[in-house]
Amino acid sequence: MGRMQRPARVVAMAALAALVAACGGLTPGSGGSSSSATTASSTSSAGSSSATGSASGSDSASGSGSASSGSAGSSGSGSASSGAPAVPTAVPTDTIELKMAFTDSPDMTKALADAFHAKYPNITITTQYTQFNDYVKSLKLTMSSATPPDIVQYNAALKDLSAAGLIKDLTPYEQAYGWDTSFPKSALDMLRVDSTGKILGTGKLIAVPAGLSLVGLYYNKTLMKKAGITAPPATLADFEADLEKAKAAGLTGLSVGSLDTGGLHLWGSLLNVLWDPQAQRDWVNGKAGSTISTPQALQATQKVGEYASKGYFPSSANGTSENDSATAFAQGKSVFHINGNWAAAQLAKALGDQVGFSVMPPATAGGKAVGNGFSVSYAVSAKTQHPEAVAAFLNFLQSPEATKIEAEGGFLPPNAKAAPAATGVLGDLVTANQKVVGDDGLIPFQDFAAPAMLDALESGLQSVIGGKEQPQAFLDSLQSVWSEYHS
Repeated sequence: MGRMQRPARVVAMAALAALVAACGGLTPGSGGSSSSATTASSTSSAGSSSATGSASGSDSASGSGSASSGSAGSSGSGSASSGAPAVPTAVPTDTIELKMAFTDSPDMTKALADAFHAKYPNITITTQYTQFNDYVKSLKLTMSSATPPDIVQYNAALKDLSAAGLIKDLTPYEQAYGWDTSFPKSALDMLRVDSTGKILGTGKLIAVPAGLSLVGLYYNKTLMKKAGITAPPATLADFEADLEKAKAAGLTGLSVGSLDTGGLHLWGSLLNVLWDPQAQRDWVNGKAGSTISTPQALQATQKVGEYASKGYFPSSANGTSENDSATAFAQGKSVFHINGNWAAAQLAKALGDQVGFSVMPPATAGGKAVGNGFSVSYAVSAKTQHPEAVAAFLNFLQSPEATKIEAEGGFLPPNAKAAPAATGVLGDLVTANQKVVGDDGLIPFQDFAAPAMLDALESGLQSVIGGKEQPQAFLDSLQSVWSEYHS
């Protein structure tokens, strides 16, 4: 679950992992989840991790390990600083044990640790799982202790640990390993934070992605044909025309669950294709002077209200959860559904080859591919005694071996070019991810803009859908939450 915000998505991602294995002929990563207990530990090696001396510095980085001159920044501001100190990239050969704390995707996390140990047998990663509801609170205490874990699964709620000096600045390793060319720029920029711990997208790199999520448009091919729709929409105007065709055919055009995040996915997807991606990233990231009160955001919000009033989605949307709206789509109750890759397993199981996926169609033909998403990512304790070994693990996350595990885990690998072949809706997801990565179109979820933003978004969009709040008033309320946090 790429957001690491909704526990229910852990189940969906586990189901998707099983589907990836079935569709792509892949073997699921080893390691089970001890989710019944609050905390469970496992060691990635079967026995003792005696040094073999087999690790070689030549394996450490693609190229010579020299600092990359490429820019990974957001409008130039998020690039790795050219003044960052040089760091070694040779993988240590002595016996090392690293400790990792995590909460998301247990099978994938443990499989990555196992695969890294298989490549570097002298380095053992001991993993410690904590249930989602306890993870952030527990980790903030643990990271402040004298013996914190070396590697931690990053969550947007943990960004203040950077301001407290508890998370290591990875910018020097980004330069040394050339991560700005081997990981998607937009994915790295989401993991940059300034010295205050509030402004994202700029400053030091504090984590590295291991698997991306992506929100886009699912479509039912059978119902499309029934509505006289011959192809997935190529533009936003095409999409709206298709919604009208569905209505004329007596079909529900769109399944929406705005009781929680479903309304946000609809609004966010419209916002993405109508508003400049960088301007939106600036607002989400907290860049000074940014505002959500723009003509494009107003247009996106107005469209949500218009879709509701025209009956393009059920009047019961405000009482329907995201999961229930996905179930309705899986049952053939709507032509389209906006959701993330975590819903693919459920939809493919129900609809087979009659379900497809694409990025939200752009406002104009040939426009860039954009979509909301985040990543399962890993940060490093500032107190680690093994920074070179930890950096080697982070670099491993974009390797072909890791890419296969990430795909098996139901995620979209950061190294999109190395993703294993897939068919059906999973193949559509891979294609969409490649387009978004190629167009630098990954946009962080809008609720990342401030701690109180999710509540404001969900309740406000319910009011817009119900006709109880005007679009401009909704945007003003969001900007008020943003300004209060960033003042």
